[in-house]
Amino acid sequence: MKSSIRDISLAESGRQKIAWVKSYMPILSGLEEEFKKTRPFEGVKISLSVHLEAKTAYLSKVFAAGGAKMSVTGSNPLSTQDDVAAGLAADGIDVFAWYNSTPEEYEKHIEMTLAHAPNIIIDDGGDLVSALHTNLTHLLPQVWGGCEETTTGIIRLKAMEREGSLKIPMMAVNDAMCKHLFDNRYGTGQSVWDGICRTTNLIIAGKTVVVAGYGWCGKGVAMRAKGLGANVIVTEIDHVKAIEAVMDGFGVMTMDEAAPLGDIFITVTGCEDVITRTHFNKMKNGAILCNAGHFNVEISIPDLESLATDIREYRKNIMGYTMKDGRKLYLLGEGRLVNLACADGHPAEIMDMSFAVQAMSALYIMEHKGRLEPKVFDIPAEIDEKIAKRKLESLGIKIDELTEKQKKYLGSWQL
Repeated sequence: MKSSIRDISLAESGRQKIAWVKSYMPILSGLEEEFKKTRPFEGVKISLSVHLEAKTAYLSKVFAAGGAKMSVTGSNPLSTQDDVAAGLAADGIDVFAWYNSTPEEYEKHIEMTLAHAPNIIIDDGGDLVSALHTNLTHLLPQVWGGCEETTTGIIRLKAMEREGSLKIPMMAVNDAMCKHLFDNRYGTGQSVWDGICRTTNLIIAGKTVVVAGYGWCGKGVAMRAKGLGANVIVTEIDHVKAIEAVMDGFGVMTMDEAAPLGDIFITVTGCEDVITRTHFNKMKNGAILCNAGHFNVEISIPDLESLATDIREYRKNIMGYTMKDGRKLYLLGEGRLVNLACADGHPAEIMDMSFAVQAMSALYIMEHKGRLEPKVFDIPAEIDEKIAKRKLESLGIKIDELTEKQKKYLGSWQL
């Protein structure tokens, strides 16, 4: 199928971006060389929906090097980079995506990506799974399974599993140790602030930052805010995570209490209506709002629009909302993922580990096709171990190994 992209003349720029990240992704580079020799995905059709920037493009090329027939789209209208899409398409991979697509265009691109009847899907947020289980159910018999990249997608999949509507096996890539411990914490922590700083050109030191949600992503965002000199407040609904935030040195309170105090608000919860009308009415003039959860529902944009007497763009990716009393509140990146809508996403070295989990999980699905139930599966421990070992090797780091005597000691209940 012919690709549907914005401008093929941008291909060389996209290729340069892909080449740059490849040089910082040694685990995927090693898998690519292995796949070229073994061709494990020969004849296998893979549909991929992940934020379409250079790291994702390289993952697609790694699968293609293993013989896969790839069909690729983005998982967010504002994270697709048109030159990267062009670079992939120019190299023979089917791509259906462009930057700032309308909701209708975005849905059409999802459908086009699935049109080749995939055997394996690589998903980020659950849009491929959703389409297969609603409008494209006739394609389900060909699907051996899939891999889900992010927390929000896992939440959706587990909800489907509970109600018995999930029809294919899905690997919980997000829950792998080599994914969430590093991607969610260090990747999100750095890339969120990259997006905020690039877009606003404001200092963070001395400001009060409110982080909604203290999961692995929230931990990373709060940690980096602290490192930049901010006063950090955490809001939570989980009592254990709230205690953890307190012991990590952060103020913990409700969003109602935090609303009048914050200079910058970052939602990282995966839930809807985290910041709403009640909170907007309490915020100080100039407060900046942004989201690092998968969907643009955490900050209630309808509430913000209904309160505003004037709405205008002040800088690229900064929309200003003037309240009736003259206060201005600023929303970054349309409330979408600020690290991708306003920057380039996670660093290459971090995505090297996450996408290695994707590649090896897809291989696991292929090797176990027909033997996996339609449910959400944890990533096998040996995959985490292999990736961690390769990562350390790429860093030139060696660690100790247990002696046989130590193994026997640890495996015995007798002293």
